[in-house]
Amino acid sequence: MGPYEYTVARIDGDYAILRRTDDGSGDEILVARALLPEAIDIGSALRYEAFAYTLL
Repeated sequence: MGPYEYTVARIDGDYAILRRTDDGSGDEILVARALLPEAIDIGSALRYEAFAYTLL
């Protein structure tokens, strides 16, 4: 599975809403911020691969 690419669409407390960008679908997912890199902000680009998120 993957890799998948996302951008941070919104941050809501302990959660971030990620929008998928690699396939054009624009699907959104809710992810706990504890699973994401600390340096994320709205608009940050992320890659999900091998059960881990990394900043691009």
